[in-house]
Amino acid sequence: MTTWEYLTTPLMIHNTAAILNNWGKQGWELVQVVQGPEGGLVAYLKRPIEGAATAANTGLDAAAEAARRFEQE
Repeated sequence: MTTWEYLTTPLMIHNTAAILNNWGKQGWELVQVVQGPEGGLVAYLKRPIEGAATAANTGLDAAAEAARRFEQE
């Protein structure tokens, strides 16, 4: 299972592409853009937390292997 971290950032309408490209280069994926409470745009972004998914999958893989061994006995 993937574990995510999230980020919100204001967007300046005249520089939106540059802002989003900058976050994208850092591994952030745009989820949504909404109008902020004061009228500006706010971007919601996410990216996987490195290592968290690997650790979780390692535990799941070990449990699956144990179950297979139990069923074979």
